[in-house]
Amino acid sequence: MRQSWCDRPDPLSSEVRANESRIALLVLLGVGLLLALWLMGIYNGLVVAGNRFKNAFAQIDVQLKRRYELIPNLVEAVKGYMRHERETLDAVIKARNSAVAAEQKVAANPSDPAAMRELNQAEAQLGGTLGRLFALSEAYPDLKANQNMLSLQEELTSTENKIGFARQAFNDAATDYNIRREVFPAVKVAGMFGFKRAALLETAETERAAPKVSPFFQVGVHNGYTFRDGC
Repeated sequence: MRQSWCDRPDPLSSEVRANESRIALLVLLGVGLLLALWLMGIYNGLVVAGNRFKNAFAQIDVQLKRRYELIPNLVEAVKGYMRHERETLDAVIKARNSAVAAEQKVAANPSDPAAMRELNQAEAQLGGTLGRLFALSEAYPDLKANQNMLSLQEELTSTENKIGFARQAFNDAATDYNIRREVFPAVKVAGMFGFKRAALLETAETERAAPKVSPFFQVGVHNGYTFRDGC
């Protein structure tokens, strides 16, 4: 039986359909590529913001280590005058050691919220014990005139000022990261790739409400405890 002309396949129509399929495939590939680039941009933005607040903690790390080195010297300077305050001196050293351990955990991973909370608690405890130590020192006039004590006070005050500025820079960077992480669609990307919320380095309660002391220890409070501002 002879095939009619109408029953024969149209080569032009087949070519058109093939072209349409190729175009649809290219469109899908293009959309997929754009989507991948978009997600990559969000991911890279979170990485950059995360590295920024982690690097900011490195500045606090230097100053905290310096303060932790000064505290045993301070205790050594006052214990000859404050023999009856052994319990307070021991509490200062114990709180200092706890803060050192907590700080090391945060330095190893500044993005760990649990480690940051532990450091905040340790710093608050250290601030409270140091505040009590300085308040008790008011009862020892000879201690006020001790040059070693005065020098340590000046050094601690300077270090605390640096910690305050570094802490502000860290908290600003961490807040910027948290905002980037929480907006849509970055929050979905953060969940997919395990970007955790950054915890802030808090100001101790004793810094927010400094104890009233004599002119020798005028308010010079940073990170939770009071230092003298002048003799």
